Amino acid sequence: MPAHPHIVVVMADQFRASALGLLGEDPVTTPHLDRLAREGRLVRHAVSCYPVCSPHRAMFLTGLRPADNGVTLNLNSETATDGVGLRDDLPTWASILRSHGYRTGYIGKWHLEQPTPEDEIHGEGRRSDGKVWDAWSPPARRFGFDFWYSYGAADRHLAPHYWRGDAERGERIDVEQWSAEHEIDVAIDFIRTTRTDDAPFALMVSLNPPHQPFDQVPDEYRALYADRDSAQLLTRPNVPRDASPGSDAAVAVDQAAGIAADYFAAVSGVDAQIGRLVAALDALREEAGSSAPSPVLMFTSDHGMQLGSQGLLYKNVGYEESMRIPLIVHAPGTIPEGESGELIDSLGFAPTLLGLAGLDRAIPSAMAGRDSSGALRGTTPEAADPEALYYRYPSRGDDSSARGIRTRCDKLIATWDPSAGLRLEYFDLTDDPYELRSLPDAEGAARLADRLMTVLHDVGDDFAGLAALREAFSAAS
Repeated sequence: MPAHPHIVVVMADQFRASALGLLGEDPVTTPHLDRLAREGRLVRHAVSCYPVCSPHRAMFLTGLRPADNGVTLNLNSETATDGVGLRDDLPTWASILRSHGYRTGYIGKWHLEQPTPEDEIHGEGRRSDGKVWDAWSPPARRFGFDFWYSYGAADRHLAPHYWRGDAERGERIDVEQWSAEHEIDVAIDFIRTTRTDDAPFALMVSLNPPHQPFDQVPDEYRALYADRDSAQLLTRPNVPRDASPGSDAAVAVDQAAGIAADYFAAVSGVDAQIGRLVAALDALREEAGSSAPSPVLMFTSDHGMQLGSQGLLYKNVGYEESMRIPLIVHAPGTIPEGESGELIDSLGFAPTLLGLAGLDRAIPSAMAGRDSSGALRGTTPEAADPEALYYRYPSRGDDSSARGIRTRCDKLIATWDPSAGLRLEYFDLTDDPYELRSLPDAEGAARLADRLMTVLHDVGDDFAGLAALREAFSAAS
């Protein structure tokens, strides 16, 4: 039997932390994830440092900051021409596991490959925004994953396509099935056919739902929310229902009201697929017996979604609805039940996964994140004063940028606009979890600003607002 545990990582795109039913925050039903959270570790402070798809995923795989891994913006044909892309030959948790005998596999959305002109022909095509998002990944750029059943970034949940193994760009597989259901089918088959007595496997399953398009979800899940109105769906107190008619906030709230039922339907649909996957892992655990290491199942997301909160619809902002992501780690007999106060951010996943595999000594020194496997197992204390950085880089369409810092109890966001200057927001997350009152003059803001400036200096971050940030707090002191 393998000496190291099997590992399965499930990442559901745009699944915000509050959409876990057992938390009682969003009006959503997730019985299978609730069971996992009760039987495993529910991490209450899991944070996406850069809450959009590609930047988080690059950090998740490599443990490196955006400037070091090359992914400072979402990957598409426009950003690719600007040099954005995951750098060749970077070590990832998958490549390290493979080098230690793991059989590795990847299923679903990748969104870490630069689209080429050929991808417009053979992938999803060019979208209405004028960009190509989908891309085939050459076998040499799969960063440690051997089994491959994936695509770049194609939002066709009811008619997905994939490239498998060594298939060329023009040899994609088209499927007429809800993508989340199909990908769990493939994952279950991988588990059943890859398990052996002598080698562990590590599988990542990247589900696109509940990412838009929101109406592309099976009717059985849509029926769960069909009778609920917007007041029953948009229940967070930071949704500005009294916004001035026609304002950006009012438009965002109206749009959120139109999609909330389908968003939560997709969440429940993802939950149902997790239930099927858990059943397959339960069967594997029973077959292996109590003497074998318990398979580790991790459920998480790349970022959340505002869904009307703060008068915003999507993500790529420093508010909790976008930054907080679900994190459940389940391994009976290895991971004790209960909530964890550990703060795990985008950079911490790679070292933590290696630690959960029992390969903490193989964690590269270049990885910027912290190995939290001991805290999850309960064998070491939780970090005393953890923090996560928030990133947003300028793009062609938006020359503003931001950095921030989040702890267990508070948060500072510094946004730099070349025209408007520096904007500071500080929230006490203990007293104000919905971020209704920004207090940039509070004592805590100065404390976090000092820490943020120190970290940015130490890592050589070129944040354009750093000088203004220094000036703001030197003047305050």
